Amino acid sequence: QVQLLESGGGSVQAGGSLRLSCAASGRTASSTALGWFRHSPAKGRNFVAAINWGGAVTFYSDSVKGRFTISRDNAKNTVYLQMNSLKPEDTAVYYCAATGRGAVVEGAWLAGVVDYWGQGTQVAVSS
Repeated sequence: QVQLLESGGGSVQAGGSLRLSCAASGRTASSTALGWFRHSPAKGRNFVAAINWGGAVTFYSDSVKGRFTISRDNAKNTVYLQMNSLKPEDTAVYYCAATGRGAVVEGAWLAGVVDYWGQGTQVAVSS
């Protein structure tokens, strides 16, 4: 079992930045691949970014590539999502996600193959 707790959401103007954090706990938290998804009423749930357990392999959706950066601190069992140059279309509830595996291919993330979800944190970007 892995428990996930997000923090860092909020409201920001377009062009601004936010950093989301997700603290993972549980027996396999330090060795599991972690990612972020977001959900909005207009677009539904979409993959945002993911990072394998070692931190060397990352994936991003095309819509955030070049603006968002995912990283992790395994000593703290925490994954971060640094979001820069935010746009109104980034407005959504952001969910931290974990798999039961240390390395996950991009296709699995895109298909939403996730074993554990956080409770979500709201990000609102105004124009």
